[in-house]
Amino acid sequence: MKNHLHILRLAPLALLLLLLSACAAPKYIMRLDTEQRTDTAALVWPAAPETPRYRFVGQLKGDENFVLDQTSPNFDGKKLLYWLIGLLGMDDDRVMLKRPQSGMVDAAGRILVTDVGRVLVFDQAAGKLDVWDRALLNTPFISPIGIVQGAAGEILVADSGLGRVFRLSPDGKPLGEFGEKNVLKRPTGLARDPQRGRVYVADTPAHEVKVFDDDEVLLYTLGQRAGVDAEDNGRLNFPTHIAFAQDKLYVADSIDARVQMYDAQGAPAGILGQRGLYVGNLVRPKGVTLDGDGNLYVVESYYDYLLIYNRRGEFLMPLGGSGAQAGKFFLPAGIWNDRQGRIYVADMFNSRVAIFQFLGAPDVAK
Repeated sequence: MKNHLHILRLAPLALLLLLLSACAAPKYIMRLDTEQRTDTAALVWPAAPETPRYRFVGQLKGDENFVLDQTSPNFDGKKLLYWLIGLLGMDDDRVMLKRPQSGMVDAAGRILVTDVGRVLVFDQAAGKLDVWDRALLNTPFISPIGIVQGAAGEILVADSGLGRVFRLSPDGKPLGEFGEKNVLKRPTGLARDPQRGRVYVADTPAHEVKVFDDDEVLLYTLGQRAGVDAEDNGRLNFPTHIAFAQDKLYVADSIDARVQMYDAQGAPAGILGQRGLYVGNLVRPKGVTLDGDGNLYVVESYYDYLLIYNRRGEFLMPLGGSGAQAGKFFLPAGIWNDRQGRIYVADMFNSRVAIFQFLGAPDVAK
């Protein structure tokens, strides 16, 4: 009887394989949103009657972002596949974001997102989702967080659990590592200065940002544990996410509730933000990025906001707030942007990446 049940269980899979072999391979397209919405016009910030500056574009979750291209052969293989997956009790095989941490957009337009034990690569041009789970040939990722474009097309990934930064080829093959031998304790954020060939690594429990060259040589460190005077310019207290833009390094100094800035030579270059209870204040800043107009975006993870400041450090407006609906966040983490003016937020406990389109300069006075 058990053998009969096993045969019955495998029969739909055999049918699927037969159909796939008889038909042309289906082609898929990536869509940014995964739900049918009727309220997208209302998902703009600020709300009417003010001029909107940001619009919700969609979200990335995983496999469900890829749908059958209607111009491909008339065979809805994905729907059949999902039906069989449910029938066979294999739903766990679907690739979905779990706890996204950070990400980047590469020169080919692929969106790379660090997740629990892996990097997910959303390839819109190819219509596919890739999974990179190898830090080294025989070493899986544990807790990848920071990710940035390296030299010669390489991808750099900081794994806090493994305590190192790993080099991957453009197709995800492991190429090497640096930061071993107790150089790094628990690396989190990553940034790179491509002009000078400098790689910045936030080493959170060491209260430092360590600076390497492209040859993996440690050059110097920035910051130290903040003492009694937590306002000292240049000091760090559990730094997390970082970004390099317009000749400055921006560091989310998370426990001190501020963003610490350094110039390209490593000298302190100012502080943004202060602890407080009002929208625009900081409590637990994490992700940080800049757009082409010099606007600074800071993820305020404790209150689930994305806060936007102008180049002078003046608070402009918030996006988000706590919730699971589109445009809301639940413990957001990293943030990054692309050349199209899109802002990506790793909405960690909603298991998704939220995407917003910058519609125009919110700093009308600049």
